[in-house]
Amino acid sequence: MTLSSSRAPKITMIGAGSTIFMKNLIGDALQKEALSNATVCLMDIDQERLEESALVARKMASSLGVGATIETSMNQRSALEGADFVIVAFQIGGYDPCTITDFNVPKKHGLRQTIADTLGVGGIMRGVRTVPHLWAICEDMMAVCPDALLLQYVNPMAINTWAIAAKYPKIKQVGLCHSVQGTSEELARDLGIPVTDLRYKVAGINHVAFFLELEMRRNGQWVDAYPALRQGYAEGRFPTATGANPRCPNFVRYEVMDHFGYFATESSEHFAEYVPWFIKRDRPDLIEQFGIPLDEYLVRCEEQIADWKAQAEDYRTAERIDVAPSHEYAATIMNSIVTGTPSVIYGNIANRGYVPQLPEGSSVEVPCLIDHKGVQPTVVDSIPPQLVAMMRSSVNVQELTVAALLEENVEHLYHAAMMDPHTAAELDLRQIRTLMGDLILAHQDSGNWLPDWVGAGRTIAA
Repeated sequence: MTLSSSRAPKITMIGAGSTIFMKNLIGDALQKEALSNATVCLMDIDQERLEESALVARKMASSLGVGATIETSMNQRSALEGADFVIVAFQIGGYDPCTITDFNVPKKHGLRQTIADTLGVGGIMRGVRTVPHLWAICEDMMAVCPDALLLQYVNPMAINTWAIAAKYPKIKQVGLCHSVQGTSEELARDLGIPVTDLRYKVAGINHVAFFLELEMRRNGQWVDAYPALRQGYAEGRFPTATGANPRCPNFVRYEVMDHFGYFATESSEHFAEYVPWFIKRDRPDLIEQFGIPLDEYLVRCEEQIADWKAQAEDYRTAERIDVAPSHEYAATIMNSIVTGTPSVIYGNIANRGYVPQLPEGSSVEVPCLIDHKGVQPTVVDSIPPQLVAMMRSSVNVQELTVAALLEENVEHLYHAAMMDPHTAAELDLRQIRTLMGDLILAHQDSGNWLPDWVGAGRTIAA
């Protein structure tokens, strides 16, 4: 994927109205010399948010003293014209009404969730809303920038990545998450060491990947960090308060490590709803014991909306905007491709034998080498069987959701929900069918957020 050295690259961001996320990703890019003169095209369907993001991007470029050109567009295909890199970060249906619907309808049926964006009934519905638009982006990319790399930051990550690879196999893509980087920082805090004194090997699927190898530097030597983690948890020293969401102490992942032997990459509030052991209607003691924040994503969204209203005014009046590096991978990837300087990131890609223990074509998260040749995944073929089994319970849901989308078969959405570990632990088959029917109807009533085939099949399936 070699780019011409005679021109600056073009970076297009779809969903650039997410101003804070845009600030992190584009701010990172502008700090890379090879990207500092890039053409950055910001695209969104919300003109006000788009203008706010453009203002922030231009002030960042000015503050850094770089020559980047900041453009805006509300036309997707036009924004993609000639792009070398395409960043996607959007949420179809937004917090209101769709996220609220994904929480409130299941709650009426006795099913509680924490985040609801990756697995479970919330993840399934988000996937059905999101994939068709990702496919539309791929269609436009094939027409106007077929060689561009798609940097995919949208949840449900695994469902999205799988569906893109299945329908648009020629699109170069990598799904990106910050769970590996974030968790390594949390573990370093618990262990009382700098994150630079931690090294690891991770693999699995997005949000259900594990630290297969985890070492820390002690007295100049690299030693296994797991004995220290296990001892700290047994003695009640871990998780530490500084290494966790205040509303969700990190007990879930430590408990899973205690029984399965390895630490998961995604947060405890996420992980609690991927498995059948922690959220139960008749066990409020579990919710309290493991500090599980039910409805966490609703609270988080409300806080972010309030914070943004205050921050937007600050950005509008600021003469300059200081830019601090984030821990997102996008700029590292783009820089390595443009310059050829190698780097290693954790990426979500279609499984072409990279994790032989999981289905071919499914989305897997593995170490990837990045250089002028693009994204080069590595093979990880030694994941312990108990972890593979846990991953497969998520893969079942993802596979059925992707099958529903590819085949336009609404019945597979019901099947996906029935196979979800948390949903199946709480509801019987008829209850799940009724819940999914109500969710589909609620999404139609709140703005017809679903593909036509979903509604057409509902009366037959329900």
